[in-house]
Amino acid sequence: QVQLVESGGGLVQAGGSLRLSCAASERTLSALTMGWFRQAPGKECEFVGAIRWTTIFYADSVKGRFTISRDSAKNTVDLQMNSLKPEDTAVYYCAARHGVAAPRLLSEYDYWGQGTQVTVSS
Repeated sequence: QVQLVESGGGLVQAGGSLRLSCAASERTLSALTMGWFRQAPGKECEFVGAIRWTTIFYADSVKGRFTISRDSAKNTVDLQMNSLKPEDTAVYYCAARHGVAAPRLLSEYDYWGQGTQVTVSS
């Protein structure tokens, strides 16, 4: 069982930045495919990005603004979000799965956290 805890959410003005972090109980975090998802009120859960080994995938809506990285020393996967827009407002979840695939559906991941709220004001 892998436990995931997101942190770093908050309120930021449009154009600002936030850095989310996902801490995992799994010691070999690098062996897992890690994904970031978000869900805005009244909307379906949306894929943000994923990291599989050294390959990183991004949704078109965040490409060029968001960056996913691993911090091996802290055993975390981080999501650096720049140039934030009001439409980025959502609860952000990190997820993990065993295996080499990096699916874009949260339900295809084995574990996910409780989420952290990101609010971008205009």
